[in-house]
Amino acid sequence: MTEEKYSYFVGLDIGTSAVRCVVGELAGDAALPNIIAASTAANKGLRKGNIAHVDEVAEAVVAAVTEAERTSGREIKSATVNINGSHVEGFNSKGVIAISSPNREINDEDRMRVEEAATIVQLPANKDIIQVFAKNYRLDNQDNIKDPVGMRGVRLEVDTHILTASQPALRSLDQVLERAEMRAAHRTVSSLAAAEVILSREQKDSGVAVLDIGAATTNLVVIEDGEVEHIAVIPMGGNNITNDLAIGLKTELEIAELVKVKHASLSASSRGETSFVKNGEELRFDREMVKLIAQARVEEIFEYVDKEFKSIRRSRKLPGGVVLTGGTSKLPGIVDVAKESLELPARLGNTSHIKSVIDGFDPPTFTPAVGLMLLDMLLGPGQHGGFDEVGNGLMTSVNSSLNKILGRWRKH
Repeated sequence: MTEEKYSYFVGLDIGTSAVRCVVGELAGDAALPNIIAASTAANKGLRKGNIAHVDEVAEAVVAAVTEAERTSGREIKSATVNINGSHVEGFNSKGVIAISSPNREINDEDRMRVEEAATIVQLPANKDIIQVFAKNYRLDNQDNIKDPVGMRGVRLEVDTHILTASQPALRSLDQVLERAEMRAAHRTVSSLAAAEVILSREQKDSGVAVLDIGAATTNLVVIEDGEVEHIAVIPMGGNNITNDLAIGLKTELEIAELVKVKHASLSASSRGETSFVKNGEELRFDREMVKLIAQARVEEIFEYVDKEFKSIRRSRKLPGGVVLTGGTSKLPGIVDVAKESLELPARLGNTSHIKSVIDGFDPPTFTPAVGLMLLDMLLGPGQHGGFDEVGNGLMTSVNSSLNKILGRWRKH
């Protein structure tokens, strides 16, 4: 491991509409890297977050990485990559182990053993564990222990949140990276990566949700007391708004997308007509109609988000509110709709503390990729390995200085 080799870090966000690659470089004693490259390439190989055409996705990855290499002047062979799709699911599990002697101090090996015990669960045949987040430990009935190392006791327990993904989806992602001559240093969901960038310590302690609203999926993570409480992927996003506009306005999908990106607004002041020229023809649309169509779909997305909150009894009970990111979060007025629909505080994610030395950087759409880049730095160089069954393989402890979330990251 040379200093030069690991002085730069890469996040690769493989989204439904685009692949985005961010390169960050750590200079001197700086705590956070500067963004030295941010590239994007159109992606037509995914369907609702799932890889449908391996070759097309691989081409998009190559295009994005090649542009990032050109801009940064760095060779990119590995990156921290996101996992997407409704097959991604999280659930809670507990682990229990006995300590050999009440006079012996608990060590890191004991902590890893009890977390490994939590992964001994019955999984569907096509599912694999990709991450295990240790939330709270108990030692001889003493609750709410964040780190048991150095303590003494005879019975160690842990509450965890386990993240699983479809094995076929993981294999497809492996194929994409192999054909692009890349490897995954680490994998995670985009909402958790975005949380690395846009959440404050106070929000993570009080209870907060991050919503990464992309083209075809909405990635959600709930964090409370600094720990991951719930992760889900809702198969709805900006493309659903485009489809609704195409039907409601009786126009082509290409035109509907332009209306959404350039003219759609959810604000109360959105009235009158809007027009633009396409292929020499002037097209006119009623702003109120556009708003009603878009708002109906956005409210439906938030309705599904609230169902996820209800499943963990956090509906209207997150003092830190919701933080929105992703390309669809750029829709004017979406924050107010989120506040009204979820009855929670809401705001857009802020990435201004991450400095960029390039032009044209668009924070909302690049936030997940920036978070993946930060995780690439925090987790260090990964290894490209595999798992035959739950409980076997290499696990690396994560204790992020940015969010204090303890996780176990499995590399496939």
